[in-house]
Amino acid sequence: MEHGRQVDLLSCADEPIHLPGSIQPHGALLFFRADGALEGWSANAPARLGFEPRLGQAFDSLPLPDAALGLIALGLEALEDTDTTPAVTALTINEADYDCVVHGAFGRVIAEFEARETPAEEVVLFAVKAHGSIDRLRRQKTIDGLLQAAVRQVREFTGFDRVMAYRFRPDDSGDVVAEARREDLTPYLGQRYPASDIPAQARRLYVLNTLRMIADVDYNAVPLLGEPGAAPLDMSHAVLRSVSPVHVEYLKNMGVGASMSVSIVINGRLWGLIACHHMSRKLVPYAIRMAADVLAQVIASTIHSIEAREDAALVEQAAAMRTSLVEALLLDEDPLETLGQHAAKLMATSNAQALVASLDGRVVAHGELPPGLADAIVATLPEGRHDLVTRECAGDWPQDVREQLGKWVGMLALPYDPAANGWCVLLRVEQIEQVAWGGRPEKAVQVGPLGERLTPRGSFDAWYETVRGCAHPWEPTVLSNARLTQAELVRATSARRAQLDATRAQLLAMLGHDLRDPLHSINMAGMVLERGNNQQGIGKRIQSSTNRMQRMIGQVLDMSRIDRGLGLGVAPEPVELSELVKDLLDEARMAYPSIDFELVCDQQAVVDADRGRIGQVLSNLLSNARHHGEPGHPIRVCLSRAEGKAVIEVSNQGVPIADEILATLFNPFKRASLNNARNRSGLGLGLYIAQQIVREHRGEIVYRHEHGRVVFAVQLPLAAA
Repeated sequence: MEHGRQVDLLSCADEPIHLPGSIQPHGALLFFRADGALEGWSANAPARLGFEPRLGQAFDSLPLPDAALGLIALGLEALEDTDTTPAVTALTINEADYDCVVHGAFGRVIAEFEARETPAEEVVLFAVKAHGSIDRLRRQKTIDGLLQAAVRQVREFTGFDRVMAYRFRPDDSGDVVAEARREDLTPYLGQRYPASDIPAQARRLYVLNTLRMIADVDYNAVPLLGEPGAAPLDMSHAVLRSVSPVHVEYLKNMGVGASMSVSIVINGRLWGLIACHHMSRKLVPYAIRMAADVLAQVIASTIHSIEAREDAALVEQAAAMRTSLVEALLLDEDPLETLGQHAAKLMATSNAQALVASLDGRVVAHGELPPGLADAIVATLPEGRHDLVTRECAGDWPQDVREQLGKWVGMLALPYDPAANGWCVLLRVEQIEQVAWGGRPEKAVQVGPLGERLTPRGSFDAWYETVRGCAHPWEPTVLSNARLTQAELVRATSARRAQLDATRAQLLAMLGHDLRDPLHSINMAGMVLERGNNQQGIGKRIQSSTNRMQRMIGQVLDMSRIDRGLGLGVAPEPVELSELVKDLLDEARMAYPSIDFELVCDQQAVVDADRGRIGQVLSNLLSNARHHGEPGHPIRVCLSRAEGKAVIEVSNQGVPIADEILATLFNPFKRASLNNARNRSGLGLGLYIAQQIVREHRGEIVYRHEHGRVVFAVQLPLAAA
């Protein structure tokens, strides 16, 4: 069949390792067609089994022990169910002990007779030890602790010189993450092995057949014999299957005499291996190997549980963050500010170290990004994109921005408002690793009887390489959470835009209505003046009407600037707040002599501020206090200093602001402000604009209720001495 095929590293990636056409010599093999007729055998079968096989011979006519014939019959029945699970029995042939392993697959039944060199009582003792290890492994709480316990216990009940736990990375390279070894052996713990050490077809076979044993790397393969022209025997599930000569050479270069590999498979994916090495020949009995295989399944189940718990915790944390984020987006006016308030949680739930957010040409950054990088990153993102954009290495970025990136090479970008170029971008720094490779991962050329050929590396001394330019890959759980977050962001943004469009329409209708009154008053006053009637108060009425119009138009213009991300254009200069407060109170007393305005505390405080804009804030607070305060009670103003800040408090007698209003207190176009009986010309923009002004001064404006009074406090940083 395929026995004797010549391979080297150029062809090993295509080598049909499941069709070797030969077996290892520590046993014999027979295989049968679906009708039970003998189709072929290993060349050593006559010597091992004591009879001369004949092609086409019925299985039940073979001079085999009844136990073996019974398993073959079961294997033929299992072909109909495509069940490849092996059946095993211990038996003796010609005074030699064997484990008979029978399975059906791919339309054939394979009966293997593996020599058992260990006495039965010792096998039982080792198997008991192996099963006793299961409970100890299940109690492990971390993956590292689990694998370290596993390699110790596998070495204890199998007797191998070295047992390693090998964990695969997303690029299919793998690290030795746990090791138990003979003291005189060179440690491999911490070494990484390139993906090329295990070709793709070998990985597939590791998933299909989770245990492989090589009893002696110096073995001479025994060819399979059968009908000429017949299809090669698929030995994917066979225990005696001969292995690739390249792999045998690889093991010899490591100084290994025998090996056993047990796959750790999670959800059909090869997660890792338990790799066992012995420095001389070693045949582990089938029962003990099966115990190791069960142990690997327990390891896989426990790892899956640990990872599932970690993923569930991350999912729960991300869900709580999304709920908070969406609630804030629906209530707050500025999405960039809301994303900034949730930046720490967004980064924590995605294991990112920085966040960049953009909208309508504005870009804000959170994290230690160099100047200009945030804008450069947003500029590389595609317009109109509706799905996630991921980058993990510097090479994934456009050429013109790579030098500017520095360490920020990992990116997960969520488009939440494509029409306005709205992005939420999570960033990871590069992982600079000092990798200890298991030997220099290069190909060596040797000249042999067939000429030049590529061979496995000959040295496995640790070869160190500094690997940089790539961040940790974005995990599936993080990507899944990101998609959910993006969907919620899009939903909240759409709802916010619909609400904003509705309130803008309402604003236009209100302006048309509310500007009509002062214009009518001015028109009537003009008609009176034209007739020569010098009625007292006409000038005052014109002034009052034009002030109302000016205030409305000014608020709309301010709102427009904020909405377009232009800011309010503050021009800071040293301002003595005491003077400003006194001037504003004098104006208020003159305009409203029936209201008592009290300056209850007055400390000197100088801030770097735009005098006109801060005056606008205080005028708005005084106006609110006048409109909403209980009649007959004073409006009080207090100027003080505390913890490096100037604090101006404006208070009026009144009940606490209702919770449902409080949630949107600083939003524009609040329902509570529109058509308010106490302030019919209010547009609901005053507090919103006041808050924006204070924020542009690096301050804050807060509300509280105490001693029966509504208090608004403006806090501004004091100017440097």
